[in-house]
Amino acid sequence: MSFERTDGRAFDELRAVKINLGYLPYAEGSVLIEMGQTRVVCSASVEDRVPPFLRNSGKGWVTAEYSMLPRATQQRTPREIGRGGPSGRTHEIQRLIGRSLRAAADMKLLGERTITLDCDVIQADGGTRTAAITGAYVAFALASNRLLSVGKIPRSIITNEVAAISVGIVENTPLLDLKYDEDSRAEVDMNVVCTGDGRFIEVQGTAEREPFSREQMDGLLALAGRGIEKLVAIQREAITLASP
Repeated sequence: MSFERTDGRAFDELRAVKINLGYLPYAEGSVLIEMGQTRVVCSASVEDRVPPFLRNSGKGWVTAEYSMLPRATQQRTPREIGRGGPSGRTHEIQRLIGRSLRAAADMKLLGERTITLDCDVIQADGGTRTAAITGAYVAFALASNRLLSVGKIPRSIITNEVAAISVGIVENTPLLDLKYDEDSRAEVDMNVVCTGDGRFIEVQGTAEREPFSREQMDGLLALAGRGIEKLVAIQREAITLASP
């Protein structure tokens, strides 16, 4: 591969990943996930209520909120509350996180409860939505384990693991886990969300300049798959460490 990454990584190498457990002590599940210089606090909160459309259904709900601190970025970004509410980008990411985690949960087992996943970016260097999903899954698993330990559910509500990663093409070179200086100049940018057994939950792919071929897309999906396998192994290790 001809493109040289500024942090010295190979084209198919993840940034250093750290998952710090119990970052917010009051939440039913929480982590600080670090992927290189991108850092996201993810928490899972359990409430004994559901949205009106699920009342008396016996089913639960999983939803998400996402935000970014003003100085998570190189220049200050005004708080969205001062701009009339969340932006379209924020709404999109919140829905993506919620969809991703609902794809891995048994709503019947959850019962009429809501789990809210709050993902707050405290430092951004590319890949914030994928880091949020990867971290939110761990917080979600910790919350499920908490419900199980106090007898509120008969078994884990989790039906599969979930992780996400970015891939892209920069100077005709496929890259895994793009940081900001790569993402901002990518010819193709793609976010991939998968289950632990390699099935796709969501693929968001965009040609920033020239259209990309099916061959290029297949190569990027394969690259993402290898990255997600590594992330799932890191998630498993973190959740095992949290087990009593």
